[in-house]
Amino acid sequence: MISTKGRYALRVMVDLAEQETDKFVPLDEIAARQGISKKYLEIIVKVFVKEKLITGLRGKGGGYKLTRKPVEYTVGEILELAEGTLATVACLQKGAEVCPMRSKCKTLPLWQRFDDIVYHFFFHITLEDLAQGKWKD
Repeated sequence: MISTKGRYALRVMVDLAEQETDKFVPLDEIAARQGISKKYLEIIVKVFVKEKLITGLRGKGGGYKLTRKPVEYTVGEILELAEGTLATVACLQKGAEVCPMRSKCKTLPLWQRFDDIVYHFFFHITLEDLAQGKWKD
């Protein structure tokens, strides 16, 4: 399940993609447009700045902007930074210990296939697709 943090992270990134990409956008403007508390957004943007998805500038004329073109971001990339893993079950998370039941688990193929569907879906929709409403096509 995608949490509020993941949903808000996508909304922040779409908001930035919809702005003039060469200008910094104040966080309070994003918060007002999205109806999300500035305090909560500060937590989200901190992670994205650290991972270089966005850049920030303090002071007058400051705010945040994307570091790449909107088409170069995927929904999956954004959600994984906000949420952590998108793996359905613990045994499929990156770096997970090998489950002792792996060789005889009857449900593992189900979870693997579902994770493949989730991955394909989220990692093939770009930020530009969301900003322009094209992902539905």
